Amino acid sequence: MVSFTYWNDCVDHKDLEAMWREPEVSTEWLDAGETKGQKIHLSRDPDGEPYLTQTEMKAVAEIVVRRHFDTHILPEMLCAIAELESDRLLLATNYDKKTKRTTVGIMQLSTETAKWLVSDVGYRIYDVEEHEEILFRPFVSAYFGAAHLKWLSNFEQKERSEEFIVRAYKGGTKKATHKSTLQYWKRYLSVKESLPSRKFVDEGPSSISLSTGSASSATKHVSAPSSEYAGGEHTYWDTRTSPEDMQEMWNHHDVAREWLKSGEKRGKVRFSHDKEKIPYLSQTEVKAVAGIILSKHFSTRGVKASVLCALAEIVSMRFINGVGNRTGLMGIDYSTAFWLYTELGYRAYRVESIDDMKNPFVSMYFGAAYLAYLSQYEGRERTPQFVVQAYVGGPKNVNLQETGPLWLKFEQALSTYEDVKKYGYKFNLAPEVC
Repeated sequence: MVSFTYWNDCVDHKDLEAMWREPEVSTEWLDAGETKGQKIHLSRDPDGEPYLTQTEMKAVAEIVVRRHFDTHILPEMLCAIAELESDRLLLATNYDKKTKRTTVGIMQLSTETAKWLVSDVGYRIYDVEEHEEILFRPFVSAYFGAAHLKWLSNFEQKERSEEFIVRAYKGGTKKATHKSTLQYWKRYLSVKESLPSRKFVDEGPSSISLSTGSASSATKHVSAPSSEYAGGEHTYWDTRTSPEDMQEMWNHHDVAREWLKSGEKRGKVRFSHDKEKIPYLSQTEVKAVAGIILSKHFSTRGVKASVLCALAEIVSMRFINGVGNRTGLMGIDYSTAFWLYTELGYRAYRVESIDDMKNPFVSMYFGAAYLAYLSQYEGRERTPQFVVQAYVGGPKNVNLQETGPLWLKFEQALSTYEDVKKYGYKFNLAPEVC
């Protein structure tokens, strides 16, 4: 049985050196406490399964394309397909009852396909005939995934469209135009567009941008994070949140693991900072804050953690001070929070000044409260499209004929917080039933 604990277990020395030469990777690894010359830990999901971060996947794709395909294949295509096929899980394995074939690795290739690419198409860098298990290795999987994509790009000596290539990768050339692969193509486009393109991609704030406004005004375009406190003050979690909330964070398994791996200590936990030294929350931290707030204050109110996280992505890019005229993590302005506090009775957190909204827990709490209010706006149950549009632009400014771009951005953000294979893009406000 194949198992990997370290990067050293699944790549050779040359590949590991190539990864260290990628600036984003070396930064990510050093920030996580890894040391060059020693074994590098693989990231693991809550079930203990090893996976590649988006930074690592992007680097593997770029290295493979640069070495073997002379830019004929876009690395972004490999990254998007890896997201859809395996969620970047190195040891992912799936059995298809119809074809009776098993696909493995980050690119979900069958041994039959890999052997055919070697024997008939000429991709002979790796010996899968004698060592089938190497398909679980990231560079090997990406190599054969790219080889298959390149072959599909010129299927039957015709230059093929990206849509044909992607749909054929999923269902075979006979189903490249069949309705059974259309949804896969749509999901691919959404995932590809949402792939982080900035440096520090897996741990940095999302690059999603959109036109936003205050919760009660017409939309305005904002594109820069709030400069207040940037690059100096209030860089620690402990100065922003209560001891009780900090204890909840330390009790959260994924957060504690992330913080300890980054060298954080109780009483002085640093916020992550982007290249401009502006503090933000990691995706793990956002998910934890949302989960804690919902379990303590909204367990019966039908608000979903992944929805809150996705909204945080599109309104603040996870910057703790907010973006433009959007205050805080959830973009809730002080007047809206004060109204929710005084008029609707949401009083778990006091709001006495705008600075209170720069506490991630306070912002998340009032974001959840506002979402719950909008879901029953004017006494009737509202659609997800209405709720999202109303949250961003105000309930008086909702025009469902114009929600397409905004809704797509929301879906893109949502896909990073939900299991796409399990839930698809069906969206509701209610939490999943466990």
